Order: sequence, then structure tokens, then C-alpha cells
Amino acid sequence: MPASTHRTPSTASEGPMSYAIFQLARAHRARAAAMLREMDLHPGQELLLMQLLDRDGQTQSELLESVGLDHSTVSKSLRRMQDAGLLVREPAPHDRRVMVVHLTDKGRAMREPIAAMWQALEETSAVNLSAQQAESFVRTAYVIADAINSRAVPQEESE
Repeated sequence: MPASTHRTPSTASEGPMSYAIFQLARAHRARAAAMLREMDLHPGQELLLMQLLDRDGQTQSELLESVGLDHSTVSKSLRRMQDAGLLVREPAPHDRRVMVVHLTDKGRAMREPIAAMWQALEETSAVNLSAQQAESFVRTAYVIADAINSRAVPQEESE
């Protein structure tokens, strides 16, 4: 494996792991975004499609919870996806204020392209890792994510 040529800025010297995570996330997101553009998708839309491919007919609130994005981002993505013919949103029979999201045939046809994209991204990401290193990375990444997510976000003091 080649030696790293990355240099952590001095202001991040007390957080080299955090800086490396930032660089990794940025590189990964950029590669994924390029791949998604080839499929006429915007970043994050594939996450919504994957949730719906696993369980079609979810409410917008359920989708919000499953992907962990904010309401305005999900709403905008769903609107774009509906305009692209990937899904439809309909009021729920029990409460017309609740919107239920269903995939169209075009949306369901995205299963294989999305799976192929994730496989290609995985292969690119792990090209210089052994299987054991890749498995260890996944475990470590989830441990870090759990540690970050378990910390309460500090609230700004009210004036």
C-alpha cells in the first residue's frame, strides 16, 4: 500500500482522525455524485429510492426518519423525483394530510442501476484494502458514527 502524501493542516493537528474522515467523506461524496449524475439522480435520491425499494408505500415522515435528512431536503428530493417520474405521492386514506410515497415502474427499474453503482463505488473505495481491512474499516466507521450520534448536540443558550 502506498504511503500517504496527505498533510493535515496545523489547525487540525489536534484532530487528525476527524480531518481524515472529512477528506474521505468529501472524496466519497464527489465520486458518488458523479456516478449518480450519470443516472440522472441527485445525491440523496438514491437513499430514498433504496428505502422505497425495500418497502414501498412509506409516508414522508417514515422516509425522513429512515434516511436521517431534514424535512426540506427530503421534500425537495421527493418533488424532483416525482417530476422525473420515479415516484408518486398520494394522501393517505386515513389522513389526507399525510403523504404516502409509491414507486412507479421507472422508480422500481432503478434497483439494478443503484446496486451496480454502489458495487462500483465499493470496489473503487476498497481497491487498496484487503478484505480484512475493509471489514475492519466498516466496523470502525460504525463505532465512530455511534459515538458521534450518541452525543447530544449543544443547544444555543436562549437570550
